[in-house]
Amino acid sequence: MRILLVGAGGVGSAAVGIAARRDFFETMVVADYDVRRAERALERHAGDPRFVAAQVDASSAEAVAALAREHGVTHVFNAVDPRFVMPIFDGAFAAGADYLDMAMSLSRPHPESPYEKTGVMLGDEQFAKANEWEVAGRLALAGIGIEPGLSDVFARYAADHLFDEIDEIGVRDGANLEVAGHEFAPSFSIWTTIEECLNPPVVWEKDRGWFTTAPFSEPEVFDFPEGIGPVECVNVEHEEVLLIPRWVDAKRVTFKYGLGDEFITVLSVLHKIGLDSTEKVRVGGVEVSPRDVVAACLPDPATLGDRMTGKTCAGTWVSGRKDGADRQVYLYHVVDNEWSMAEYGSQAVVWQTAVNPVVALELLAAGTWSGAGVLGPEAFDPMPFLDLLTAYGSPWGMREGG
Repeated sequence: MRILLVGAGGVGSAAVGIAARRDFFETMVVADYDVRRAERALERHAGDPRFVAAQVDASSAEAVAALAREHGVTHVFNAVDPRFVMPIFDGAFAAGADYLDMAMSLSRPHPESPYEKTGVMLGDEQFAKANEWEVAGRLALAGIGIEPGLSDVFARYAADHLFDEIDEIGVRDGANLEVAGHEFAPSFSIWTTIEECLNPPVVWEKDRGWFTTAPFSEPEVFDFPEGIGPVECVNVEHEEVLLIPRWVDAKRVTFKYGLGDEFITVLSVLHKIGLDSTEKVRVGGVEVSPRDVVAACLPDPATLGDRMTGKTCAGTWVSGRKDGADRQVYLYHVVDNEWSMAEYGSQAVVWQTAVNPVVALELLAAGTWSGAGVLGPEAFDPMPFLDLLTAYGSPWGMREGG
């Protein structure tokens, strides 16, 4: 296996550190628009000949394909924000490589009824090309981070092993992370966070299909495990709601994120004054996207680990019936920032995201997972993934009762 990792930010750098401890691949080309960032990601692994730094323009399918061909790449691993999904996806196909990502192609709201009807949904552009990938015998494994990713694996595991009938699959994400010295410091890409949280959330119901609601709708308090405790969660647009119903039989699928009042207020203000926009505006003779300005003004999430304390939890709550009895379970994965920093030098949120595609790549290298077309994590046997994740030193848990 010869891997092209596109993006040497927080998640990409964490993936390098995780992959360096495994022996399933021959080469990993770590590429970024800023080659110095790719080189920094490899500093801890300078003696490992499997790693190569390179420069690439992720907005150019031709550039991605050329770099993949140059290094004989078999798998392109996308670790940049979702606005670059399609050029990397298309570049991988052009180069004859398989593809993995952690977020899918962007959505566009319904022009007349954005809070009732779906417009272009997350992943639509990729699924539109699924037949081409299938005919070519090539795999695009979409949404294999933590959420989407492990949350989807949990959904498939619940359907296969824990339930006879499922009423609802609800992904629930919460944390008690704090960053010293910052009044507001998101632990993940603010560009992606704005995209997820301010777009109309999507809900799926078996008798209705996909539909949308207003941002931050249906608030609920969810009690997260391992000391995190109760966190208010709200509907957010996320890929699981678009992926899970394609492979798992359930009556309802939702995604709710534990944002907290302060975070919701900040996002709401950004939206009100137009600072969430990706449309460029002219300022002093320079054209710039307001959202890019917001991202530039906030600290890089990858650099916050040494000032961060607490835990982050990603998981999937499932309700339904088993052997005629009602049942609720919460399948979850918790990472303690103190552990991830001590063990890998990566903060908890980026490490938790990065470990899952590395596990998936190892399963693909071994032939344990295989397929063709554009597939989500639900399309595969969940047990090898969950077993290997535990073998990586990052076990998952299950709580009865939801």
